[in-house]
Amino acid sequence: MVRVNERAGASVVGVLRGLGSRPRGLTEGEAAERLAWAGENVVRPLPAPGWAPRLLRAARDPFTGVLFGLGVVSALDRAWGTAGVILVLVGVSCVLRAWGEMRADRAAAALGRLVPSTATVRRRATESCAPLAREVPVEEIVPGDVVQLAPGDVVPADVRLLRSRGFTVHQAALTGESAPVPKSPDAADDDGRLCFAGSDVASGTASGVVTATGAGTVLAATGEPPRRRTTAFGRAVNGVSWTLVRIMALAVPVVLAVNAAVRGRGWETLPFAVAVAVGLTPEMLPVVVTAAFVRGARDLAHDDGVIVKRLPALHDLGAMDVLCTDKTGTLTCGTLVVDAAAGDRDAVAWAALGSRWLLDGSDGLGLDAVDEALLAHPSDVPEPLSPGHSCVDVLPFTPARRLSTVVLARPDRPGTRMLVVKGAVEDVLARCAVDEPEREALRRRADALAGGGLRVLAVATAERPSRGRPFTSADERGLTPHGLVALRDETAPGARAALAALTAAGVEVKVLTGDHPGTAARVCRDLGLDLGPGAWDVPDAACARVLTGDRVDTLDDEALAELASRAILFARCTPAHKARVVDALRRAGRVAGYLGDGVNDLPALRAADVGVSPRDGADAARAAADVVLAAKDLTSIGTAVAAGRRATGNIATYLRVAVSSNLGNVISMLVAGVLLPFLPMLPAQVLAQNLCFDAAQLAFAYDRPGPSVLRRPARLRPEAFTRFVTLYGVFNAAADLATFGVLAVVASGERAFHAGWFTENLITQAMIMVMLRSGSAWGTGAGTGGGTGPGERTALPRPLRIAVAALAAIGLLLPLSPLAAPLRLRALPPLYYGLLAVVLAAYGAGLALACRHRSRRRHAP
Repeated sequence: MVRVNERAGASVVGVLRGLGSRPRGLTEGEAAERLAWAGENVVRPLPAPGWAPRLLRAARDPFTGVLFGLGVVSALDRAWGTAGVILVLVGVSCVLRAWGEMRADRAAAALGRLVPSTATVRRRATESCAPLAREVPVEEIVPGDVVQLAPGDVVPADVRLLRSRGFTVHQAALTGESAPVPKSPDAADDDGRLCFAGSDVASGTASGVVTATGAGTVLAATGEPPRRRTTAFGRAVNGVSWTLVRIMALAVPVVLAVNAAVRGRGWETLPFAVAVAVGLTPEMLPVVVTAAFVRGARDLAHDDGVIVKRLPALHDLGAMDVLCTDKTGTLTCGTLVVDAAAGDRDAVAWAALGSRWLLDGSDGLGLDAVDEALLAHPSDVPEPLSPGHSCVDVLPFTPARRLSTVVLARPDRPGTRMLVVKGAVEDVLARCAVDEPEREALRRRADALAGGGLRVLAVATAERPSRGRPFTSADERGLTPHGLVALRDETAPGARAALAALTAAGVEVKVLTGDHPGTAARVCRDLGLDLGPGAWDVPDAACARVLTGDRVDTLDDEALAELASRAILFARCTPAHKARVVDALRRAGRVAGYLGDGVNDLPALRAADVGVSPRDGADAARAAADVVLAAKDLTSIGTAVAAGRRATGNIATYLRVAVSSNLGNVISMLVAGVLLPFLPMLPAQVLAQNLCFDAAQLAFAYDRPGPSVLRRPARLRPEAFTRFVTLYGVFNAAADLATFGVLAVVASGERAFHAGWFTENLITQAMIMVMLRSGSAWGTGAGTGGGTGPGERTALPRPLRIAVAALAAIGLLLPLSPLAAPLRLRALPPLYYGLLAVVLAAYGAGLALACRHRSRRRHAP
């Protein structure tokens, strides 16, 4: 892993001498020696963490910390059963999360290995042998190797050019600029003489000597990724955790104070107070969260080839309400197509034939993206040309000339050569023999096409007498114009439909690109993104939906957050601009995702709540991303968003059911503690009840939320959570108090009370597992989440049906079983079950009315 790019400014001879190489290339022995001391030509990724670091990272979850603290408190209070159950749940959650992320990392690495990579190098068997060009794995490229580059090749390392002909490369992975960049050994600066690892050859041929490999390349010199900031999932979990911590911190002293003041009980009620706090806690939350995420990630990997590397990224995908995406390679194919409706038919035909002759005369080595677009476009043969023309010379495109010329031999006129010239409008028109009004008319038409986001070329021809010397740029005079050729970026297949689907699902799409604003605006229009009035006057500051990088530089953070929320297109953006825009959106309260595939996208990938990269993106982009797509297909983004919303809906359902039920129990315990001369429930009974609840509620990880969950971003909102559990916790407490009244009439004694409340608790828990699942949800969109809309009813999946039935059966049968004695329960008279059915029917009706009313309010226009 060597870097000697500081020698790039020297002459070709100086570079070769400094590297100990020659134009004929290294010998096989020299290459083997250099590979031994320089190392393989790969950017060494950070070693994958083992089990211990992964478990520690999983344990840093805030709610896991709360559970662990409760387990320690229970152990200090010698409530060994409670402590054991809590710590086992913590351990299971950490192991599941670590296992899921380890599988995701392995799958992502396997995807990366599917991308083949070889390079053509010039080597010799021995010093005296002639050099031979052969393909070698990119990993075996060493400093001093002479590589050969042709269209379609990926530059395998940093290379100083030795020779070139019409050579251009795509550097979008480094700069975000989709237009090819000319490269030449005679360029005025290092950027023009050097080709950087990861660039794609767009046109021409070249040879060069490798100056840097591995970690020494510019591609690798991106720095270590900064510490990822708290994402949407982290913020949501922190909010919910602190809400529960405050409630639990209040519950213990309240229980102690009430029992001391009313019943004169002292510290002997501490185990009961701790049991109340534990009973309030949704102990299964880490397990349910991890199970839901692992299930969603597994299904995405198996069915859609989407790898979720960071499991909580599934929530962030579901909560995402804005997706920022690069243009080149994601929304577009990175290729040009001829816009037949905008250009001149005669000009397109002449230009296409010029490209065809170039293909025949140079074996395709001089073709660029424009030539490929022209060759792919059907065109008529212009008259009076006839078959038999041949290419005898080529004057390639250069940055100074901005045009290219093909010289043809005409079989019908042996002493005449025809020149077909195409290039930038101004440069071609300056060489045409036309009057000024005609020249000005062509300029205005070209400006109008360019203003519409098209790339515009002018085409002209001329005839010259055959001569013994080569043709030069001096012969490109007195041309006859044939019109204009208009080209546009080809949009990715299915991109328009995928963007429309994302928009319909409540995800706003914003385009961040290094390209010219006019070109990018045309792509947005082709994809159905509305830029509003004034979009074609970019970079006009009056267009609120289009911002350029220069304009971003003039805005402070507050102003940028406001404008970024309204803008759709951000053009001429550097990597720093992209990251700043994403950060501004997050400060404005949005959950931002970023889709990018190049090194220039790294800062934005790291700044987003969730970073997404395709499999064939740059290695560094895949490493920084939270989600890796099997292909550059925006449809798979929509699939991943839906999976995230389903997982979040299941988590929201569990929290909704668990905490509202638990809060109702706490209220009931406080009231019973005042009314009864004994503890309303023994710690062992609380523990048994919680074990039943926990086992049943794990089924929520396998639920199928209703269609409304998929229509809007799904977030876990602590404020909506607090309102929901308070409302339905009071409903649950009311059912408990009614049950206390029934027990006062039909039963007497401590054991009868415990058995009656134990049975009612488990049955009401089974009821709300069904009813609150299908009611209005909290956390989706504007404060609701995880359920179904009005009129929606989704069938209970099999795991949930089994869990609900088992919970109700245990509630009814346990007081009648042999386990009743160890738990200090007893059988109840038949009259109790009749009256309990009346209480449960009233509870269910009230719950249904509350759910329907809340659902209508949430889904009202």
